[in-house]
Amino acid sequence: MVADFFRSRWLGQVPLERLFWRDTIFVATAISIVSSVAALVLLGLKMPLPLVLAVHFAPVPYNIFLTLAVWRTVEKAGGARASLFMLGSALWLIASTVV
Repeated sequence: MVADFFRSRWLGQVPLERLFWRDTIFVATAISIVSSVAALVLLGLKMPLPLVLAVHFAPVPYNIFLTLAVWRTVEKAGGARASLFMLGSALWLIASTVV
């Protein structure tokens, strides 16, 4: 089931709009926010900094995967609108990593 989730996105079998809006913008952003809040709680509890940073940056590999999946799907779809999804996913990745 989990493997199917990743495989379908990597192979461009998921509609670009769903991949970008639902998976990337809504779900991955929510995961990143939860991770950041958890890291702040751990920091407030005076936990070791490496643990805090690990929790904060834990979603980054997933975020990179989604961004690359969007790019791969854009290559199949083509067009100016699809290129905007590529740009949007790149900007989102930068923002989600920095914040």
